[in-house]
Amino acid sequence: MIGNDLVDLDLAKMQSNWRRKGYLDKIFTPAEQELINTSNGADETVWILWSMKEAVYKIHNRITGVRNFAPTSLACCLTQSNDKITGLVCIGDQIYFTETTTSASYVHTIAAPLFNQLSNIVIEIYAEPNHPIDYKSLAPGCVSHHGRYLALVYG
Repeated sequence: MIGNDLVDLDLAKMQSNWRRKGYLDKIFTPAEQELINTSNGADETVWILWSMKEAVYKIHNRITGVRNFAPTSLACCLTQSNDKITGLVCIGDQIYFTETTTSASYVHTIAAPLFNQLSNIVIEIYAEPNHPIDYKSLAPGCVSHHGRYLALVYG
């Protein structure tokens, strides 16, 4: 089982004011808020953490059947090296592994319950107008769409 999430940074900038009072408290743990507040790139850090939570939620929801997105119940830890960010997301007694890539236009995270699954995930990201018309027929393992972008992952 795999998950993925993609954030179109231009759309996120227009639609979300994460700096408004109380926003971070609703979405992020105290440790994550500290990471955001001490980061040199707070905007990017917000969307990295958000995409990690969303990608893991997609897996956890399919495993448990529980549809209750409570972002602060998903605790993220991350490590950055060069162009990749790897992380762990804990929810209850479950641990999931993530890998995040960033560009000037988007943040994309893949997630899996086993670390070695990450290297087997095939990622296809499409920008408008180049989305496959009938992407469901391609049988992706997980789909994420935000703004101009569509991410399909297989694994």
